[in-house]
Amino acid sequence: MSRCIELGQKYIMNSYNRFPITISHGEGVYIYDDTGKKYLDMCAGIAVNALGYSHKGLRDALKEQVDKLLHISNLYYVPQQIETAKRLIENSIFDKVFFCNSGAEANEAALKLARKYGKSKGENKTKIITMHHSFHGRTYGALSATGQAKYQKSFMPIMEGFSYADYNDIDSLKALIDESTCAVLLEVIQGEGGIIPGNKAYLKEVQQFCHQYDALLIVDEVQTGIGRTGTLFAFENFDIQPDVITLAKALGGGVPIGAMLCNAKADVFVPADHASTFGGNPLATTAAQVVLDELITNNLLAHVKEMGAYLESELNKLKEAFSVITDVRGMGLMQGIALNIAPKDVVNKCIEKGMLVVGAGENVVRFVPPLIISKEQIDECISILKVALKEL
Repeated sequence: MSRCIELGQKYIMNSYNRFPITISHGEGVYIYDDTGKKYLDMCAGIAVNALGYSHKGLRDALKEQVDKLLHISNLYYVPQQIETAKRLIENSIFDKVFFCNSGAEANEAALKLARKYGKSKGENKTKIITMHHSFHGRTYGALSATGQAKYQKSFMPIMEGFSYADYNDIDSLKALIDESTCAVLLEVIQGEGGIIPGNKAYLKEVQQFCHQYDALLIVDEVQTGIGRTGTLFAFENFDIQPDVITLAKALGGGVPIGAMLCNAKADVFVPADHASTFGGNPLATTAAQVVLDELITNNLLAHVKEMGAYLESELNKLKEAFSVITDVRGMGLMQGIALNIAPKDVVNKCIEKGMLVVGAGENVVRFVPPLIISKEQIDECISILKVALKEL
């Protein structure tokens, strides 16, 4: 055991099942541990490091900003924050942005927004419907919205006012939604639930029910947003127009940031309703500008579509060759293989062979690499995966 791991076990709370690897640095889509071992990173900090590692544009912009200003209170106007908001709004269907520091915080903001919107329509319009197998974060509101009992059981009682529908089952939603519903919150592709895409017809019906009952449609884009599926936001692939979306992960390219975007109808916050001390500070929003420029101006979105289609095609070829793969599903560079063997065995074998992947749900290995990945690097991924599956 390395000295670093020993000290980590001594001083850090045991809230993660950590792999026995100490990462020292990264370059492109590769990272290196403290022994010098090189890994192809098909995890990207769990869909965070959109531009990979040591990206020159991101590195230079952050260095320049560090020399100027790290943080200033939101009691003042922050130019970098305003510019980032402008880019998000001008490239979306939304009207306003609230910045915070993480996906859980973005979802907390959305839940509060939904409750205030509902109460503006009627005192009892407070119910929020989410989906079984969803994941929205680990703070209390986000945890209460998460439709997985395994995350909630040690922290009961959770917050009141949440009910859970079966995903892709419109009758299940229909049985729950009524005039007391202020919002429906869902992921268009369930991430932690096992890379489960929504059905387009189903999602359009969900939107229709939200309109019928004057409930906000909130889409959690924490994992799917910021180019992951080949469009800036994943909901764009499903012909729907949510009232609210939440973002984090890839938006800062590795610098912590979260955001909630809403349309004019849902723009109900006033001063003192909600806040975030560090939300949208100059450093975080400088990083976000670089990520957005790469996606929107430098054509990275087209690259993601091309590489995503190639990765999906190659994974399907593996499915034909290996009976342990029961399904390939996802969109863009958010792909998963469902297995009839333990995913952790595949994950551990891939790490041994020099590739980082991560599980999702009960039986899925997930692939969410940096968006800059090349065809040759996808070939490398498939080669490692093939060897791992053969050995298992």
